[in-house]
Amino acid sequence: MTRIVTEDALRDVIGYDQEALGQVAQGYRWLQEREISMPPVFHIDIDAQSAVDVKGAYVSGLNAFALKMASGFYANADVGLPTSSSVILVISAQTGFCEAVFLDNGYLMNLRTALAGAVAADHLARRDIESVGIVGTGVQARAQLQALTLVREFKQVLVWGRDPEKAEHCASDIALMTDATVIASSDLPAVTSQSDILVTTTQTSTPLIEADWLRAGTHVTAMGSDLPGKQELSADVLRRAEVVVCDSVAQCDIGGELQHVSHTALKSAPVELSAVVCDPAVGRRADTDITICDMTGLGVLDTAISLAALARLQV
Repeated sequence: MTRIVTEDALRDVIGYDQEALGQVAQGYRWLQEREISMPPVFHIDIDAQSAVDVKGAYVSGLNAFALKMASGFYANADVGLPTSSSVILVISAQTGFCEAVFLDNGYLMNLRTALAGAVAADHLARRDIESVGIVGTGVQARAQLQALTLVREFKQVLVWGRDPEKAEHCASDIALMTDATVIASSDLPAVTSQSDILVTTTQTSTPLIEADWLRAGTHVTAMGSDLPGKQELSADVLRRAEVVVCDSVAQCDIGGELQHVSHTALKSAPVELSAVVCDPAVGRRADTDITICDMTGLGVLDTAISLAALARLQV
């Protein structure tokens, strides 16, 4: 019988912990170590502010896999509703029957996205960081910072958002997650230039971050661009970076930051995060390197986090 699992039940068994982080990191290793069936994202436009994506992946040798339907309805914010949600199906790889339906309301989606950002930072950012910059004030702004506490210690968090009131509120929430000093700032160039790790989490199609704002040694995780036309970083940011890493080069060419710059304009060819996870030498080579991780979201990670959640539910 198919198991129906609510968001609250999922929150009770899986969250921002080292084991869940390890499961997401394992998803990247699977990409290097196993045969995987992961089709391109199935995208449905509803209107200018609304869309639905379907992602999923089967990993050879596993007993089940996940299919996720995620919605982004950004006009919801105007009426006090969440702008994104998701439903995940866990399918048996033996019978094709649905083993579980996760009515997660975006919880597992946001968890695996945040943990993916932490995996990127763990493998690409310097160890001796002091300041983290968060660009954006939504769910992922908070989630990315919470996940980052699993892999780095830092003394200061700077939060920037277009709406100063939302930035203050986001900063207050983040302050509950860390012992660091958390400051809401309206000065984006200053936030950028003072950050050892910069995480961008917006839906903008107009670049926010300029190359000359970055200082040597900074790592940037760009989470917001996942569709054609979206862009958080100016193309010069990627051109300036010593290392450009993508969760999927093919996906980033279509909807990530990479869509806005030719591979030949980069200092070196883009590499995939799975390769860096399996061989750190592929990533940062010097403390002065500027590193970028361009992330669009992978179906294999939905399988990784969903199977981890199902295993915990069955204990």
